[in-house]
Amino acid sequence: MKIKKTKSKPRILLYDLETSPNLAYVWGKYEQDVIAFKSESEILSVAWKWLGEKTRVLTRADFRDKTDRSLCQALWKLLDEADIVIAHNGLSFDNKVSNARFAAHSFPPVSDYISIDTCRIAKQHFRFNSSKLDDLGQHLKLGRKVKTGGFSLWLACLAGDKDAFKKMARYNKGDVNLLEKIYMKFRPWITNHPNLALMSDRPEACPRCASESFKSHGIRYTRTRAYRRFRCNNCGGQFRSQKSVSGSKVTL
Repeated sequence: MKIKKTKSKPRILLYDLETSPNLAYVWGKYEQDVIAFKSESEILSVAWKWLGEKTRVLTRADFRDKTDRSLCQALWKLLDEADIVIAHNGLSFDNKVSNARFAAHSFPPVSDYISIDTCRIAKQHFRFNSSKLDDLGQHLKLGRKVKTGGFSLWLACLAGDKDAFKKMARYNKGDVNLLEKIYMKFRPWITNHPNLALMSDRPEACPRCASESFKSHGIRYTRTRAYRRFRCNNCGGQFRSQKSVSGSKVTL
């Protein structure tokens, strides 16, 4: 048995999926029962970037067989390599859709990763009027989603239109670029953020971004202990010392 070596730097993946609709037969237009189900929703494209790196995208049109299976194989490899996965509404949509398609193609589970869902963070730590990616981007002055022209783009992709897939790719990449900006804006607020200092083997660094540049920011008291508190000069997040201090040692 080979032991996987500890990585010096965690792999942080941001990604976003675009999927096709379920296809079924119905008698009418509104609130209809399905008469017969034709096909399940599949993945049309996936855009991703490793944090701080270039954004990339793959669509079904990029593969010789044009299938969801080939796209899922590429997605599986990405998720299997990641230590942390960031997606907007990822816990309810992207991660579960990915797993459902992997299971449908008889792929094994990917390696364990820590999930960060920026949609849930928006709801947990803030009270925005909307937690949608586009609305957050506009409200926080970070940008907005790329226009698609509506559902006709999805229909064109289903018909195999190469130009439609190119447009879908631009739309998908735009979502990931905006996702990264929102994640970086939210990061200092995320109280349960994965400890990047520990994962980078730098235990004294900022747990949110692993920066070793920080300043003293007072004392954090619990019922039985006192801890030095710091503010990171890189991400702006606060954290406390690992060891407690007491009595005359409580100095700034």
